[in-house]
Amino acid sequence: MTLTVWLGFLAASILIAVTPGPGAVISMSTGMRHGYWSALTAILGLQAAILLHLLIVALGLGALLAASEAAFTLVKFLGAAYLVWLGIQKWRAPAVPVDANVPLVRRKGLFLQGVLVNLTNPKAIIFVGALVPQFVSPALPQIPQYLLIAATLCLTDMTVMSGYALAGTRLGRWLHDPEAIRLQNRAFGGLFVSAGALLAISSKP
Repeated sequence: MTLTVWLGFLAASILIAVTPGPGAVISMSTGMRHGYWSALTAILGLQAAILLHLLIVALGLGALLAASEAAFTLVKFLGAAYLVWLGIQKWRAPAVPVDANVPLVRRKGLFLQGVLVNLTNPKAIIFVGALVPQFVSPALPQIPQYLLIAATLCLTDMTVMSGYALAGTRLGRWLHDPEAIRLQNRAFGGLFVSAGALLAISSKP
């Protein structure tokens, strides 16, 4: 991959990352509730899902998902149902003070949430499947190119999601009033449900 091609891919990666979506919602809401380091756990889960997306594309399964209406619909509704479930859980969460000291077991749960939020989005798989092959040269070794693409996507997404999480952390410092915490829970709960509804009614890109 030449420098010019990589710069083009970097620009595309930045545009993908800064576009608000479920990943931004979970990064900001976790940062607001539990602080940046807990949000980073969820962000690492998002990156694990991105790596799985790339593996799916490299194995050619992304094209299968794009071609199969039934497979796309199944994964789409699974992802939508999971986002709606997260939204309901967030909406019903108790109005307790912000806590940055999240136990290790809870942080493992945050990592899994990050993985599932990105992994159950079939449009993300198809988008990666449509984007990545355009930047991979068939005349050059494939593995180094995919490694560079993976590093670029993950580092870019981690940087942007960290920005969302840090913004949430700064806002979270002001959340000491139970009513304000309740409103925050319901706002993010509504965002998760809305993201799930949009995914459910979406069509293939």
